[in-house]
Amino acid sequence: MPWQSTIGRFDMNRFLALAAVATLSASIGCASAGGLKDVQSQILRIDAEWSGAAQGRDVDRVVAFWADDAIVFPPGSPPLEGKPAIREFVAKSFQTPGFSISWKTTKVTVSRSGDLAYATGTNRVSFTGPDGKQVTMEGKAVTVWRREKEGIWKCVIDIWND
Repeated sequence: MPWQSTIGRFDMNRFLALAAVATLSASIGCASAGGLKDVQSQILRIDAEWSGAAQGRDVDRVVAFWADDAIVFPPGSPPLEGKPAIREFVAKSFQTPGFSISWKTTKVTVSRSGDLAYATGTNRVSFTGPDGKQVTMEGKAVTVWRREKEGIWKCVIDIWND
């Protein structure tokens, strides 16, 4: 019967459409849930590498973690915009007698789109004071990360306090 084949095609098309929607919905849900956790882990790993580079006093490697248009807000100083200004700040910091810095990011929150994230954590900065004694300051930090065109995460905003 002609109407049976029409209904059969309609039901099959409807079934395939519903199956496609269900599959797509499931994969988006899984990608979002798993993907965000993966991004959090990736940023935590990158951030730990960055802290290690700072402890190793490698200016080029440290600066490479920031985006070209990054802005850094050091405590008690004006913002530093762009890699040349940031590079100069990092190089001068590493030349400070007794200087060391380390940090530990403890929380990463990723945007739903998966292309921006912010992270919070603690830091420790040490240097030799004017009296010759070692000074250590404990602080808190916030970083904002952006996924670049190549898929690489770079820090675009970096702010910390004492």
